[in-house]
Amino acid sequence: MKTYIITLLAVFSVLSSCKKDEAPKNDGPKPFPVITVESKNLTGYQSFPASLEGKTNNEVRAKIQGYITQVLVNEGQYVSKGQPLFRLETNVLSENAAAAKSGISAAQANVSAANSNITAAQASVNAAQVEVNKLKPLVDKNIISNVQLQTAYANLAKANAMVQQARAAKQQAEAGTSQARANYNGVAANIDYSVIRAPISGVIGQLPLKVGSLVGPSDPVALTTISDTSEIYAYFTMNEKAYFDFLENSYGATISEKLRNLPMVELELANGSNYNEKGKIETVTGQVDPQTGTIQFKVKFPNANKLLSNGNSGTIKLPKNYDSVLVIPEVSTYEEQGLVYVYKIQKDSAVVSVVKLQDRVNNFAIVGSGLKKGDKIIASGFTGLKTGSKIIEKPVKMDEIVESIKPIF
Repeated sequence: MKTYIITLLAVFSVLSSCKKDEAPKNDGPKPFPVITVESKNLTGYQSFPASLEGKTNNEVRAKIQGYITQVLVNEGQYVSKGQPLFRLETNVLSENAAAAKSGISAAQANVSAANSNITAAQASVNAAQVEVNKLKPLVDKNIISNVQLQTAYANLAKANAMVQQARAAKQQAEAGTSQARANYNGVAANIDYSVIRAPISGVIGQLPLKVGSLVGPSDPVALTTISDTSEIYAYFTMNEKAYFDFLENSYGATISEKLRNLPMVELELANGSNYNEKGKIETVTGQVDPQTGTIQFKVKFPNANKLLSNGNSGTIKLPKNYDSVLVIPEVSTYEEQGLVYVYKIQKDSAVVSVVKLQDRVNNFAIVGSGLKKGDKIIASGFTGLKTGSKIIEKPVKMDEIVESIKPIF
């Protein structure tokens, strides 16, 4: 029994000494940064991936078959309408042209011969007519027999037939001349087609075919593409839900009116920078693509400095303005099980409150409900907080909190 009592006293002594060594707990209020809910005008953006195309994109193809002998331009070069781009081999074409020209000369010689024949035949007609006119009075007076007159008439008819035959030969020779000229013009046109010219003014694209390549009008690959990039069109799509939301939130009774009333949009380039010109949404297809379930929009951007090229990509940023909305920093919120919470200050305590957000813009959270202007909330650093925790307010400016947030990527 004495041993048991001694043991209890020893344990009690140890526990007492441990309690004396423990630091006293500090359950008092702690300082936290606090902001005041305020209203602001904000502009948010809906972002849509976009592909860029020139105002006009024209494929350049050969009109005749031949081997490329010269490539007269470089990729990315600006060319004017009618400027030579390629030359094709013309040896065979030149031979054909010479032959066609000879055909014209031969046909013209035939026409000249036919004219001579007509002249000769007409002379025979005239002589035969003179003979008839001389014999007819003599026959009428029975001085000579009628046989001579009939022979003269036969000669006149024969001479007239020769005239008709000569004229028919002339028509045939003239037709031959026309055909010869047509053949020559066709060959000459082919020679002209051997110089391939720019159909429009614009920027040369890729040049996949080099000197020595055989090209023709039915080739699957174009010689090049010329893009008129004085203006650039950006194409982007919306799904059906986004499209109907867009229509509901746009001013106007018709789609045309809604498009006219839309604000100018921005273009974010592939490197993350914004293009220095704003664009205007010009058209919307209004039809759902059955393959993708989307609707296409077209935006026009000026491109006087030719900074944008056909085939570029980017992101269309469609502005959405919020006027006099309640805002708090995004970092002042947290989420659990699909609900958004903040720590609202009531007297000297932090109280968890549910809020509904309308949108998130530029590190701001736009409050739909759950807070009112002038309410105070914990700005950040919720570690150790729970409903009812006593706090010491350290007022901070909302803009300082928002601007201190740096993007991760």
